[in-house]
Amino acid sequence: MAQVLTAKDWLEKRSDETTDQIIAIARDMAGKASPERALLAYQQKAVLKLSSGSNVLVIEKSRRIGMTWALAAYAVLVAAKAKAHGGMDAMYISYSQDMTREFIDACAMWAKVFSLAASDMDEFVFADEKEGEDTRAIQAFRIRFASGFEIVGLSSAPRTLRGKQGLVIIDEAAFVESLPELLKAALAFLMWGGQVVVCSTHDGAENPFNQLVQDILAGRSRYDHMRVDFDQALRDGLYQRICRVTGKSWSAEAEAAWRAEIVAFYGDGADEELFCIPARGSGRWLGTELIERQMVARDGRIIRWTWPADYLSWDPARQQKHLGERLRELDVALAALSTKERHGLGFDFGRVADLSVVDVLAVDQMLGRNRALTLEMRTAPYEEQLAIVKHLWKALPNPCGGAFDATGAGGFVAEGMARLFGAYDVAKEEGGMIAQIHLSLDFYRTHMPKVKAALEDGRLWLVKDLEHLGDLALVKMVKGVAIIPDVRTGTRGLKRHGDSAVSLVLAYFATLMNAGNIAYTPVSQGHDHQGQDSWNRPPSEREGFGTEGEGWRFPLGHQLHGSI
Repeated sequence: MAQVLTAKDWLEKRSDETTDQIIAIARDMAGKASPERALLAYQQKAVLKLSSGSNVLVIEKSRRIGMTWALAAYAVLVAAKAKAHGGMDAMYISYSQDMTREFIDACAMWAKVFSLAASDMDEFVFADEKEGEDTRAIQAFRIRFASGFEIVGLSSAPRTLRGKQGLVIIDEAAFVESLPELLKAALAFLMWGGQVVVCSTHDGAENPFNQLVQDILAGRSRYDHMRVDFDQALRDGLYQRICRVTGKSWSAEAEAAWRAEIVAFYGDGADEELFCIPARGSGRWLGTELIERQMVARDGRIIRWTWPADYLSWDPARQQKHLGERLRELDVALAALSTKERHGLGFDFGRVADLSVVDVLAVDQMLGRNRALTLEMRTAPYEEQLAIVKHLWKALPNPCGGAFDATGAGGFVAEGMARLFGAYDVAKEEGGMIAQIHLSLDFYRTHMPKVKAALEDGRLWLVKDLEHLGDLALVKMVKGVAIIPDVRTGTRGLKRHGDSAVSLVLAYFATLMNAGNIAYTPVSQGHDHQGQDSWNRPPSEREGFGTEGEGWRFPLGHQLHGSI
C-alpha cells in the first residue's frame, strides 16, 4: 500500500508538477525489471491529448495493445490531483466485470508507481435504481485518493452515471448494450469540466461506435480522434515491450513471425480485430439518387479539352497559338466566378490513360460549397498542365487553398505550384497556399467521409453531368474505406477512372485549408518587368501571356536541353 497523505500534504507535494512531469516520473519507474519508458508512443499520445484539454477523445484501436493500461495511468493522474489543479473523479465503464477488475488493478499499480495516496482496492455495493423496477445491488470497484476523489468501476447501464461528475472512460464501446444512451449521459459531464473517452475495437460498419467515428471524420462531430491499428502499435514498440516483460530476446525476424501468428489466429476477423476495419463495410459509397439530388450547382461550368496526339511535334508558334486559345476560353469561365466568395482548388493529375481534372469549389457566406468550375484535360503535356493551372490560380478570386495530387508523375505540377505559391504543411496545417497530397488509404479514410457528409447534409452542390455521376458512382467501400477501384468507365478511347471524384475530394480539402494569400513572392515571379504587382491584373496581361493574336508565350529557353 502506498504512503497515505492528507489532502494538504498532497497539494504541497504536487502543486508545482504538471501532468507531463508526472508522466516523466512514470517513465523512471522503480525496479530493475521496469521498462525504460512506461508508455509507448501511441499510449503517450492518448494521455497527452487528454492532459492538454481534450474534452472528448474517441479511439478506434486494435485489440490487446495496452490502450486501457495507458488510460488507467491517466485516470490516476486525474483522480489523485487536488481539485484546484483539475482533479476529479474517474469512472470506468465496460461490458465485462473482468475488464473492470483489470482496469482497477492497473490503476492500483499506477497509483503505487506515482507514489500517490491511495487505499487498497476494495469492493462496495450501492443502490442502482430505475423507476418501475426493483432496486438492485450492483457490484463495483473503486480506489480512493487523499485528494478526495476516486476511481470507480461502473456497469454499462446509462443510469449508473446519474448524479456523478468527472472523467468517464467507456472501454470497448462497440460492445456495450446502448452506446448512444450511454454517451448522452456521459456528455452531460462536459458542462462542468468533465472529460469523456470512448475507446474500442470495431464490431461492424453499422455499429454506433463506427457511426460515431464516421461522424468525426466527416466533421459532423468536433471530437478528437485517434486510430491505432496493430501495425502502428508494433512500429511504436509493442512487441519489444512484450519481449522485455516476458524475458525474450527481440529481433526483427521474431517480431515478423509473431505478427504472422497473431494475424493467422484472428483469421477472417483480423481486419476488424487488429486493423480497425469494420466488417460488412463493402459496397457503393454514394447512391445515385443522392448524387443526382445534389446536382443543382448554380452557374457551374465544365470545360473539356483533348490535346492533339501530334501536339509535341508542332512548331512552337503553333503550340503557343493552340494553348492561347484554350486559355482565353478559360478566362471567360474564370470571369464568372464571384469575387465575394472564397475558392478552393483541387487537381487530380493524369497524362496518358487518365484525365487531369481541376475542380474549383466556391464557398459561400453560409459555408456551402458550390462546384463552380471543372476543367478536364486529356493527354495534355506536363508543361502545358503546369502553365494552365498557374494561369487559373492567378485569376482565382479569394483563393483559400489548393490541393494537388502529388502521387507519381503528379508531383511535377504539384511541386511546380508549391514552388511558385508556397508549400502548405498538411501535418502542421500551416504554410503556403499549395498542399501536395500523396493519395493514400489514410487520405481517403480521413477525407472521403467529409465529402459524403456534405452531400448528405445538402452543403455541397454539383453540376448535372453524366460523366461526373459515373465517377462518383464508381467509388466503392472497400474494407470500410471509400476508394476508387482499379476499373475504368467511359466509352472506348475515352476512359475515365473516377477522376472528377478525386478532384472533388481534393477541392473540398482545399476549402478547409483556409490558407489565404500570404503574399508569397518567388524570385523573378509574380511581378511584371516594371516591378508592379501583377496578381490583380487581367489574365491576358499577366506574365507569360502575349498580346492579342500572339497566344501563350513559353518561358525563355523552354526548348533548350542538355548543359550550357
